Amino acid sequence: MEHDSHTDDEIRDILSLKNVAVIGMSKDDHKAAHYVPKYLSETGFNIIPVNPTTDNILGKKCYPSISDVEDDIDIVDVFRPSELVLPFVEASLKKNPKVIWLQEGIHNLKAEEIARKKGIKVVFNRCMLAEHKRLF
Repeated sequence: MEHDSHTDDEIRDILSLKNVAVIGMSKDDHKAAHYVPKYLSETGFNIIPVNPTTDNILGKKCYPSISDVEDDIDIVDVFRPSELVLPFVEASLKKNPKVIWLQEGIHNLKAEEIARKKGIKVVFNRCMLAEHKRLF
């Protein structure tokens, strides 16, 4: 699977944004949906967990849906299967994020097109942890 066409400089600019809502963040510390946002939190990002099955992850309030998040959101980081991404991206648009980041292995053309039409940058099939380690 290919990934987006952002340059390293563009990815660096995206990674300078700090408020990251993580859709599908996991309580299971063996899953990427847990250890990736944990790493990001430890490197200065403000992580906002979104998971309807728990109230708290990493000592942070966990929201049942993106629409419940009260804070401003720069990046919506999505850990959901490609075929399930569209409704999460559509709900995210109401929060006016600057970026939709679909983690490694995630790609949904319709969701990406909808976000881009709203002026939102889209990163797909890339891991935020891997890109941060590679570029910083």
